[in-house]
Amino acid sequence: MTATGRGLTATAERTKGLGLIKSKAQVLNFSENLKGKRCLMRNLARWIFLAFVLVVGSAGLGGIRAQTQTAPDPQAHYKYGQGYQHSFGDAEKWAKAFDDPARDAWQKPDEVLNALHLQRTDRVVDLGAGTGYFSVRIARLVPERKLFSVDIEPEMLRHLRERAHHENLSVLVPILASAESANRPEPVDLVLVVDTYHHIDNRNAYFSKLKTSLRPNGRLAVVDFKADSPEGPPLEHRIPPEKVTSELEAAGYTLVANHPFLPRQYFLVFQAKTS
Repeated sequence: MTATGRGLTATAERTKGLGLIKSKAQVLNFSENLKGKRCLMRNLARWIFLAFVLVVGSAGLGGIRAQTQTAPDPQAHYKYGQGYQHSFGDAEKWAKAFDDPARDAWQKPDEVLNALHLQRTDRVVDLGAGTGYFSVRIARLVPERKLFSVDIEPEMLRHLRERAHHENLSVLVPILASAESANRPEPVDLVLVVDTYHHIDNRNAYFSKLKTSLRPNGRLAVVDFKADSPEGPPLEHRIPPEKVTSELEAAGYTLVANHPFLPRQYFLVFQAKTS
């Protein structure tokens, strides 16, 4: 008999001495019942612990899956027609990438805007404004007119509206665009298209229509990623500057400036043809 069995029998014998158990058979039966109950309790405890581990583990995995599903992926483009599309539904998360101060080193936003020689009274469209990386800078340069921050994502426009209010930029006007039109409310002196050209579908029709958005001597500036840039969309989604120029010439524009100072992007400026 094991030590546990001897202990159970002793317990039963003591119980018998108190007059609660009458015979040897009852002693043995009592011992077996007690052992069975203790075994059952141990098994029950194991099952409770296992169930707890499974519940906690599932919750942890669910949280990881949720984070994976909601985290923005800058490379997650998909082809639709001529343009390469992308979802930008979560403005706060995208702002961490788009407005990262480390971007300034290669995007050079102040140098880009200086090269465009904006006047305080200029009207400007920031086409594909996103979270406002360029918009907030442009708004400070045109305090006497308007900046139309154009995007097709309502969530981005909500973010822009709140940011403009927070930073007291009353000239910044969020505009909801469509895939076919920038929907600008009035002609402007400059349309700036940064890292957005490759997203646009039916570009010939789109930019032919956009010419009506330009005032006399108005300009269209396109900044997008070079093929060898470590930033930007996948290589197959990038459009070389030669193709941008040929497409816009076909849409009725003339290249008037090519600024080579950006390390990872080309920077082209166009005007509408006069005849």
